[in-house]
Amino acid sequence: MKIGGVEVNGPSEEILVLTRMDSEDIVIKAVAVPDMDEFNKLCPEPKPRGIRTKKEGYKLDYDDPNYKKQKDHYNELHTAYIVLKSLEPSEIEWSRVKMDQPSTWLEWQKELKETGFSIFEVNRIVMTVMSANALDEGKLEKAREVFLLGRAQELGKSCGPQEELQTTPSGDLVNG
Repeated sequence: MKIGGVEVNGPSEEILVLTRMDSEDIVIKAVAVPDMDEFNKLCPEPKPRGIRTKKEGYKLDYDDPNYKKQKDHYNELHTAYIVLKSLEPSEIEWSRVKMDQPSTWLEWQKELKETGFSIFEVNRIVMTVMSANALDEGKLEKAREVFLLGRAQELGKSCGPQEELQTTPSGDLVNG
């Protein structure tokens, strides 16, 4: 697929390089998650229980503490899924995290810390994942600049001669 003559060839990707003095640098690749279909199959969104009131009749109880706890857990799993799915190109070999077992997903941060990543490095990894999955103002501004620069270059192209003429079409010398 092309948009405005530019081929779209996959989701956004971000790269983070974490330097290690005593070994090779660690390269973290994060790609945007194209859809949440797999997540939705593995983790259906919790539904609040219904209650009947005199004033409003039957309604969903969004204030139910049990529902709020389920919703909080669902949101944590949602974030963990985005992080884990985005980091798949990094080929991380998780010890406890299994993509087909949502109950293991929340271990990702603990596992990174246990491996030796500092809290700041873990935060940078999260920021890289979020950057891959978001359109922030910086990315949009850069895209506008590149687009406008390209347009200016296109408009600056002349259809006339590209080099300075030494003589006129009649054969006379050009005044310099």
